Amino acid sequence: MCIGVAPPTKGPWPHPIIAREGWPFLAGAFLLAVLASAWAGFLLAGLAWLVFVFVLQFFRDPARPVPEGAGIVLVPADGRVVAVEKTRDPWLDRDALKISVFMNVFNVHSNRSPVDGEVRGCWYNPGKFVNADLDKASTENERNAVHLRTDAGQDITCVQVAGLIARRILCYVEPGARLTRGQRYGFIRFGSRVDVYLPLDAKPRVALGDRVHASQDVLAELPA
Repeated sequence: MCIGVAPPTKGPWPHPIIAREGWPFLAGAFLLAVLASAWAGFLLAGLAWLVFVFVLQFFRDPARPVPEGAGIVLVPADGRVVAVEKTRDPWLDRDALKISVFMNVFNVHSNRSPVDGEVRGCWYNPGKFVNADLDKASTENERNAVHLRTDAGQDITCVQVAGLIARRILCYVEPGARLTRGQRYGFIRFGSRVDVYLPLDAKPRVALGDRVHASQDVLAELPA
């Protein structure tokens, strides 16, 4: 099961620039700031405008260059790499290389496909909302998994994981859909992580602590 209300965007254009998921929040924050400026004191008005600026930066969704190259797996989300390890992929019941990217509230929260491929399955699991920086978030938090199969027959599992503050995972694809690398397919509101499960023979191109950017940075390389 995948949940969501809007289709993904493909390539750099057309592109929302400010994520459509944030428009209601921006409208509310702007109205609050205008009302505070008209009726409240300088301090409250200033705080209201700071809230508006925070919401604006959170929902930014810039177009990104998409690297070309056979076998490369792109980073699916902005943030910091918090795991590079061999583990069990619970979705496909296989041993896998897991690379996890943690997104804080100052990162872009749009999620993008790491490879060209077909969506073979989607699974949504309710769960807790512990800090997404912790390893147990991968198995205990609310999460949504997307199984992608590349044209070369390699399986990739991308898992959107809710965080301490996040309360809404949005995924806009269903089984049978085709995604291209860098294509926008989902969004997570207010702090979270994305786990990517790769074949064991994939070569990581990132290390723990690296700061990465969705679509423009390479996460790993698949064997030919």
